[in-house]
Amino acid sequence: MRVVITGGTGFIGSILTEKLKKKGHEVIIFTRKPSSHHNGVQYVQWLTDHASPENEAGHVDAFINLAGVSIDDGRWTEERKKQIRDSRMTATQEVLRIMRVLPAKPEVLVNASAIGIYPPSLTAQYTEESTAVGNDFLAKTVYDWEGLARQAAELGVRTVCTRFGIVLGKDGGALPLIKLPYQLFAGGKIGSGNQWFSWVHVEDVANAIIFSLENKAVEGPVNVVAPSPMHMNAFGKTIGKVLHRPHWFPVPSFAMKAALGEKSIVVLQGQHVLPQKLLANGFTFDYPSLRPALENLLK
Repeated sequence: MRVVITGGTGFIGSILTEKLKKKGHEVIIFTRKPSSHHNGVQYVQWLTDHASPENEAGHVDAFINLAGVSIDDGRWTEERKKQIRDSRMTATQEVLRIMRVLPAKPEVLVNASAIGIYPPSLTAQYTEESTAVGNDFLAKTVYDWEGLARQAAELGVRTVCTRFGIVLGKDGGALPLIKLPYQLFAGGKIGSGNQWFSWVHVEDVANAIIFSLENKAVEGPVNVVAPSPMHMNAFGKTIGKVLHRPHWFPVPSFAMKAALGEKSIVVLQGQHVLPQKLLANGFTFDYPSLRPALENLLK
C-alpha cells in the first residue's frame, strides 16, 4: 500500500514508519519541510504557502493522521490549548481537502484520537460501545476532532479513530516524566492513587495502527490500550520494583495542580478503558501486562 502519514517524524510516527517499511508498504510523510526523499521515504511538503501535496503524493491507498501539537509539553495556557486544538483540526481539514481532490479516493483513514474523550471515573468501564463524553478541554477537543475525521466516510473512505491510552516509550510519551521521581528516589503515590491508568506500549500502538490499516473489518473508534489497565498507585509500585527504587513519597493533588495547572487532570483523573474491538478482531498485544512492558522500556 502507498501510505501517507502526517506527523510521521514524531514519537509514534517514526516507529510506525519503520514498521510499515519492513512490511513492504510505501511510506509518504507530509511535512512542513521542503519535499525530499530519504531512507526510502518520500517527504512531501504541506500546510505551507503554495504547497500542493495532492499533486506530489500521487496515488494514495491510505492516510494515517497523527499531526497535532503535543499535549505533554508545557502548561495548558489558553494559548497552548488553542494550539493543541487548532493544530489537530487544521491538519484533519487539510487531509479531508486532499482526499476530496484526489481522483481515486484512499481506502482508509486512520486518525489519531485519545481515551481522554471518556469522562474520568473510578467505577465506569469504557469500551468502544460507550457513548459517554467528558466535559473537560481534552474530551471536547477529541470529540470535535473525531467528528471532523468522520467526514471522510462521506467520501466512501473507511474511517478509524484510534483512541490512544497513556503511551509508554523509552524516549517519548508519559514514561520519561513518570519515571524521573523514582530515579531520584522520590517516587510515590500521585493524588489519591486510586485513579485508573490505561496505559499502552508504543510498539503496540504502532502495531494497532497497522492492524487497523490492513483489516477492513475495523472501523469507527478503536481503543488502543493494553488489556490490563491499573490503578495509578499500582502502576507506580511496579515502576519502583522494575527500577529497584522505593515507592514512598506521596505527591498530593494540590501539588500536582500547582505544578501542572489544568493539565494535571491527565494524571489525577483517569479512565478504565478496554481494547474490546482490537481483541474481538484478533489483534495480539506484544505487551499485554505492565511489568514486561516496563522491563523492556526501562532496562
